[in-house]
Amino acid sequence: MAIAAQKLVAFLSSQLQGNLEQSVAMVLQVAAAEARSGRDKTAEDLRRLAQQLREAGSCQDDLDDGPIPIARPKGPLASLVSVEYPAARLSQMVLAIEVSRKLKRVIRQQVERAKLREFGKLPSRKLLLSGPPGSGKTMTAAAMAGELRLPLFSVRLDAVVSRYMGETASHLRLIFDQIRHTRGVYLFDEFDALGADRGIGNDVAEARRILSSFLQFMEETNSTDSLVVCATNFANLLDTALPRRFDEFIAYGLPDEAATKKLVSKHLGHFRPKKIEWLKVLPHTSGLSHGEIVQAVDDAIKDAILDDKTTACSRDLIKALMARRSSQQDLEVVGRS
Repeated sequence: MAIAAQKLVAFLSSQLQGNLEQSVAMVLQVAAAEARSGRDKTAEDLRRLAQQLREAGSCQDDLDDGPIPIARPKGPLASLVSVEYPAARLSQMVLAIEVSRKLKRVIRQQVERAKLREFGKLPSRKLLLSGPPGSGKTMTAAAMAGELRLPLFSVRLDAVVSRYMGETASHLRLIFDQIRHTRGVYLFDEFDALGADRGIGNDVAEARRILSSFLQFMEETNSTDSLVVCATNFANLLDTALPRRFDEFIAYGLPDEAATKKLVSKHLGHFRPKKIEWLKVLPHTSGLSHGEIVQAVDDAIKDAILDDKTTACSRDLIKALMARRSSQQDLEVVGRS
């Protein structure tokens, strides 16, 4: 028993130190001792576990060297970029088949980037996401970071864009230096604030300088494994020079009926009733984005909780969806006024 305890201590110590081969050796030694004692089944189980342990370690090495510790932006960069370590995954999202296919291809290229480099190829690293508000663009950046176990750096464009000549380009320089030196997923949300057509706006010359700087910096990302994700609700406003600078252009749309059913069912969770009257519910989802539908479902669940109910019935869903649509219409009126 004392010998077994010693082996257990040695095994746990090697695990804590990250020494895979030593851990495997410890397990095999115990297996050999069990075999000598005539406990062949236990010995075989231990040998199998040792092999699984070695294979798991090998797979982990193939995926990545491990999570990259978050490098907290310091100095002037701290006001330009926020950072987090998302737990989101693509499987948690309801995406169109083509959108999902493109994103999974990017993830695979990032994971197996060393293999691509052996043949002189580079992984996709610059994504342009376009679609209506609430369609999942921002969450996609978080899910990509989660899948790749990378920090998500969100660029604060309100702080980046300055009214002082030359300062915006200087801010972009700081951000792209970070992109080059610290691997992560970098999100430029509401990208049209930077990438709008150079002929739009009062100070056309300054807009051209800003966009030219951005395009120049984008070319430098060829020397990094960071992922740059730019998202916009208004792709039609972007300068024509921009789309071709990205490796992937991904268009998001409003959910169709199949996606809506999946979205509602997924977010209802254990508050899902045995039967949802889709013929009555679906008409009230038309024109609503993924985000708006999820918010409506959340509202229906809250109402059910406050009413001491264990499920959110179709009537609750319809009521919440109608309220969400009313809010959407109010916002549109405010936007036009």
